[in-house]
Amino acid sequence: MNRTFLLGHLGRNPELRYTPTQHPVCDLRVATHERRKMAEGEWGEHTEWHNVVVWGAPAENCAKYLTKGRQVLVEGRLRTRTWEDPEGATRSRTEIVAESVQFLGGKPGETAASGEEMLAPVPGPESASFVHDGVASEAAGSVPRSLVDEAGPL
Repeated sequence: MNRTFLLGHLGRNPELRYTPTQHPVCDLRVATHERRKMAEGEWGEHTEWHNVVVWGAPAENCAKYLTKGRQVLVEGRLRTRTWEDPEGATRSRTEIVAESVQFLGGKPGETAASGEEMLAPVPGPESASFVHDGVASEAAGSVPRSLVDEAGPL
């Protein structure tokens, strides 16, 4: 099973781009932190940086609503890509392909227009994942959070 969950903060604003066939793709840089004992015996912080890729309508929502420093919960799968750079060296990058991104830790005073959290479905085959955008979603098929359980919509 290839499943990854990340709870962290964005290290920069989302970067939205489009494929040659006009499919939206958004790159997120997510920082996770852990507190651990250092070699000297004192406690210290360690930050790990993760590359996250979001596809489709959720990519556009991420670009529209997320900013540097915002907390997110990402669920997805690990993927490693390999390519050859212009100098001929083989390069690789491990990233998380997001199946859902929940926007957490909104700005003070930020609420949904209806007062109820809304979720937008992540397109994909047999996907029961949702993307939280903190406001009434523009994506078709939005459902209130109260109608979603751990297995998906009721």
